[in-house]
Amino acid sequence: MEISFIDKRLESIYSKVLKGSRLSKKDGICIYETHDLIGLGLIANHVRRSLHGNKAFYIYNQHLNYTNICKNRCRFCAYARDRKEKGAYVWSIDQIEKRLLERIDEPVNELHIVGGLNVDLSFEYFIDLLKTVKRVRPNATIKAFTCVEIDYLSNLAGLSLEDTIQRLKDAGLEMMPGGGAEILNSRVHKELFPKKIGHVRWLEIVRAVHKAGIKTNATMLYGHIETIEERVDHLISLRTLQDETAGFSAFIPLAFHAENTKLSHLPPTTAVDDLKNVAAARLMLDNFAHIKAYWVMIGEKLAQVALSFGADDLDGTIIEERITHMAGAKSAKGLTKDQMEDMITKAGLEPVERDSFYHPIK
Repeated sequence: MEISFIDKRLESIYSKVLKGSRLSKKDGICIYETHDLIGLGLIANHVRRSLHGNKAFYIYNQHLNYTNICKNRCRFCAYARDRKEKGAYVWSIDQIEKRLLERIDEPVNELHIVGGLNVDLSFEYFIDLLKTVKRVRPNATIKAFTCVEIDYLSNLAGLSLEDTIQRLKDAGLEMMPGGGAEILNSRVHKELFPKKIGHVRWLEIVRAVHKAGIKTNATMLYGHIETIEERVDHLISLRTLQDETAGFSAFIPLAFHAENTKLSHLPPTTAVDDLKNVAAARLMLDNFAHIKAYWVMIGEKLAQVALSFGADDLDGTIIEERITHMAGAKSAKGLTKDQMEDMITKAGLEPVERDSFYHPIK
């Protein structure tokens, strides 16, 4: 397919893509700098269609955010609360079981479980949580805990990283969502989330999780204080680790929402930037099978457009997302299966309901 580019720099990127050559850091910076959005989208869509044809994926999933009490209190977070602060909560194991049973007649295939670092919860709480979810939903995949939570649980239990992962795996952990990376950069870490693990530890934990046979996703939180170069370095770090472990299932660009955070003075991300991040991910992460357009963060309508800019997955039905909505997200808190399929169909693609590991649901 011949493309006439407004930005001639994209010609060399397209040539590399057609040859199957890996893009460089310079190429990544060009992707973010270019004003030729349509040209960029055509390249990313070429890669996306070469991998997945006319298919676009989604999953019937449910989120369980078990507590918002967190000792870290990162500057970009609108979700966390102190123990006695208004709005603080923690769900007991019985409450979690009740929430699962409320939707037991729905065909939920995945439970997405993350929460704050709540010092009042014991390690056994997390073991009980996993066992309870697996007992109530034996056929659904448990996708739980960020690397930040794994690091915290290792210290809480007094166990090695490897033993902690094994204990969680034995209790029912089957996959991890990939959050907590934010931007894999020391400057941003120091400025925005100094109490949270840094990028070296995040990569170390992911490596150990993959070694234990647990697949994870990967994320990048963009649109705050990071530079274009730091975004590209983040993607290259993920690509390098994927070369080593092949343990990443999908990548999800996460648009920063500033409302109700200590960075509320920052403007929201633009549609152009959101689409560039999807396209950059699809082109730079040549060893990742899937790129998600996370409708919760960029909205349902732009997520549809992102399916033509490199994304092949809209994530899922969600069912009561809390973390991003606390930061002012205007998207729905959940969508039905019919709504998911309608979004994909009206984007000109074939909807495919999948499980956590991209096996189609018959």
